Amino acid sequence: MKTLSLLFNTCPRREPQGWLRWPMLVYGAGVALWVLSAATWMRVDSLAVTIIFLSLILAPSFLVVGGSAGASRTRPSWFDWVLSASAAATAVYFIAHIEDTAERISLLSPLAWHQFLFAAAIILLTLEVTRRTVGLFLMLLVMGFIAYNLLGHLIVGAMGHGYISLSHFVDISVYTSDGLFGTPVQVAATYAFLFVLFGTILERAGGGAFFFGLSAALTGRAPGGPAKIAVFSSALFGTMSGSPTSDVVATGSITIPMMKKLGYRPEMAAGTEVAASTGGSLLPPVMGSAAFIMAEVTGIDYVSICLAAIVPALVYYAAIYMQVHMRARTLKLAPLDPAEVPRARDVLRSGWPYLIPLAGMTVMLAAHYSATLTAVVASALTWLVALLRRDTRLGLVRTLEVLAESTTRMIGVTGACAAAGLVVGGITMTGLASKFSILAFSLVGENDFLILVLSALVTIILGLGMPTPSAYVLAAVLVAPTLVNDLGLPLLAVHMFILYYAVLSAMTPPVAVASFAAAAIADANPVKISLEAMQLAVAAFVMPFAFIANPGMLQPLASFGDAIAAAGVVAGAISIAASLEITRHVHRPSGLAMLAGGLLLLTPWSWAKIAGLVLLAAAWAHSRRSARSTVPA
Repeated sequence: MKTLSLLFNTCPRREPQGWLRWPMLVYGAGVALWVLSAATWMRVDSLAVTIIFLSLILAPSFLVVGGSAGASRTRPSWFDWVLSASAAATAVYFIAHIEDTAERISLLSPLAWHQFLFAAAIILLTLEVTRRTVGLFLMLLVMGFIAYNLLGHLIVGAMGHGYISLSHFVDISVYTSDGLFGTPVQVAATYAFLFVLFGTILERAGGGAFFFGLSAALTGRAPGGPAKIAVFSSALFGTMSGSPTSDVVATGSITIPMMKKLGYRPEMAAGTEVAASTGGSLLPPVMGSAAFIMAEVTGIDYVSICLAAIVPALVYYAAIYMQVHMRARTLKLAPLDPAEVPRARDVLRSGWPYLIPLAGMTVMLAAHYSATLTAVVASALTWLVALLRRDTRLGLVRTLEVLAESTTRMIGVTGACAAAGLVVGGITMTGLASKFSILAFSLVGENDFLILVLSALVTIILGLGMPTPSAYVLAAVLVAPTLVNDLGLPLLAVHMFILYYAVLSAMTPPVAVASFAAAAIADANPVKISLEAMQLAVAAFVMPFAFIANPGMLQPLASFGDAIAAAGVVAGAISIAASLEITRHVHRPSGLAMLAGGLLLLTPWSWAKIAGLVLLAAAWAHSRRSARSTVPA
């Protein structure tokens, strides 16, 4: 466990003090304003936007994030200054040579010494930022792919490839749109940054407190009230933050102690929070930056992706809520003290303006406005809401702080996206994606189900300890071509399949970054927390297979048959979640029968669905007759 923590630990974030505070504040705010300008009125080529953005983000990164666990949280070291100066020099070089980079024909024109030098420098700086912000594991993974690019010609057999020189690798990785300045960083520079800005403004304006209060008012008086508050508030906060770990830290610091106080085991309290927080990245309309990357990779409209994600996301939270409710009734867990539960009327009366930007965002997406413009308008509406409220008013200084904080929050995401871009460029050079299909068929034969299982495992492994966007990008390039081209599976269903397992890797042992974050709050074992979270989110682990078996569930309004398929998957997923609680606390045979019935409903065959419904009806009737009081295990 200690070795794993060394691989996945990130370095401390700094709060610059003294004379450095204001230059960093102004610089960070300036970057955010540039992104807003590029997204609205400036006409800048997408490659130029990516180059400028990554260059601007790298320069302050080494001053904001320390180089080791023991680094000062207020003062950069001399080595940090050297790296920051090097990053600033590469920024000046690449921004000054944007036209040359855009017009250059890679491999046909040999790299000049200065082109090679600065390209190598920005690759090394990106790797160091990745190590500091995401952890050593992702940096080593990227270096492993780089080693495969440069040394893969020495491998005999199907996994080998032709000779790639260092100059060739650097040229493709930096001076094309397939590598460092590729789609992942392009998304980070546009959609992701703007929605992070929206979330930051909403949080600073008091939106987080409003959503927590609304969740408490709706569910606090019910059995297991604190856990249900965690489910609702984490869903609302998570769809804005797009980061399970951030969600755990933000909402779990309140909900986990509250649950423990009312009798929840620490692992149960933390597991509930982790499961609820992880699902935020799957909940429209924001869904984290991975959804924007999916739109770029697949060419599917972002609004279509959001519409496809609605039913699965609602099922995810309905399944968790059902398990929380059943467990609370079985274990006789108390609701909140009525004196601590606010009235929904009071919460809405004081905080209804926070619904304006969310409503505006939803309307704009439904009207097919671009995600970029939607995020800008939502941010502006949130800022106006804060301006009109005396207690949360964002004046000039606080607005600068919000802009700078958004830039700082993007450092880790940008580093991870840039690292993923390096891997994507390398996979393109070596043709590794096509080799995955050879490996998959050699391991499991031509069994579609086993290939899907292998794809899910690979995606989870790729996601260990890294942000969802990076995990999704790597799996989309490495795994998706096999599923789409070789198995002939629907494009949207395949990428939703991959997205789900990329997100779920945040709670999957042995790393489970969200569980480690919750462990620090709950003072509990992170592995036990992961197992609790996985039990609550069990529907999410099986539902991606339903996307493949019943692709119509992603478009339930397209036809009557699709609506029936979606209804079957909903019933099946919720039955599977309920079966765990019935098996554990009510009647084991009934629970197992319900599990089997739920799994049958996820299949594409009509006879299996009918059999599943019969099993469910019998199991539910028997469990109701057998229900009895139980002693908590």
